[in-house]
Amino acid sequence: MKIAQVSPLYESVPPSGYGGTERVVSYLTEELVSLGHQVTLFASGDSSTKARLVPVCPESLRLSRKCSDPISYHILMIEMVLKNAAEFDIIHFHTDYLHFPVSRRVGKPSLTTLHGRLDLPELAPLYQEFRDMPLVSISNSQREPLSWANWQATVYHGLSPNLYRLNEQRGDYLVFIGRVSPEKKVIDAIEIAKQVDIPLKLAAKIDPVDEPYFRDAIAPLLKHPLIEFIGEVGEKDKQELLCGAYAFIFPIDWPEPFGLAMIEAMACGTPVIARRRGSIPEIIDDGVTGFIFDDVPQAVKAVEAAGALSRLKVRNVFKKRFSAREMALNYLSVYEDILKKHKPLTHAA
Repeated sequence: MKIAQVSPLYESVPPSGYGGTERVVSYLTEELVSLGHQVTLFASGDSSTKARLVPVCPESLRLSRKCSDPISYHILMIEMVLKNAAEFDIIHFHTDYLHFPVSRRVGKPSLTTLHGRLDLPELAPLYQEFRDMPLVSISNSQREPLSWANWQATVYHGLSPNLYRLNEQRGDYLVFIGRVSPEKKVIDAIEIAKQVDIPLKLAAKIDPVDEPYFRDAIAPLLKHPLIEFIGEVGEKDKQELLCGAYAFIFPIDWPEPFGLAMIEAMACGTPVIARRRGSIPEIIDDGVTGFIFDDVPQAVKAVEAAGALSRLKVRNVFKKRFSAREMALNYLSVYEDILKKHKPLTHAA
């Protein structure tokens, strides 16, 4: 099958540091190539892939000092994709809804995976207008605000088991990986660590918009001797960080669509302690791969119980449910269904 993968341009594919969507695009692209498909990746020029790379901009845009309008490059990319649409059997977009008006009119079989939250009120009329666009969710809970949209399937994220190795010996610290923002509840991670008297390593990205929040709310808490702020980390650093942890703390307080860091922890055999929000009950097998909590006291008890979990079993659940191969095969099934149902546009249309 000839497949186009269209990635956001904010990070390289895969990202050098923090980045969820572009990381998933990388895992999917490489797995499709390994399965024998002809894949073209539209991404930033500093991306690395075994697929055919079409560079849209010289470097990823989030940290670029040369780009002040990232949307312009995304519009350019959509035009590049659609100019070359005849080359592909199907086009897989990961760029939210930016391409909807033109991909509807080109009439090429396409699929859009939505990677973000969908509970924003302004999204409903947009997706209502474009109800013909085939969509994939990354969890069932993600769909709830737009349950009536044109959902084709839910495909959970996956990653290669070779990326992370199992450590059957439990570590001596807690770890948090994510963004520093109010909805990620780093404050709760710090409070949990203090109450259980276990060191906490914070591997956190700080976006410019969140710098005041970090300065005012988080920085004063970093003076505690149990808390170590590491900053943003890339894939290479995650192995040691996650593998050596006692447990991964994920105290988010928003409708989390998936939470890639959870399965990265599971790949190392590290139990996940996560708040019951969004996709969490779909990803974590409570009492097997970690524990789900509703408040800080419950989280404290969960951390205390996490040491009794089998890290080998955590790893095995990851391999069964969240491998890149499983993700790629599920997407191929969706591609085939879309191709079977596709009706080319008539000239009049």
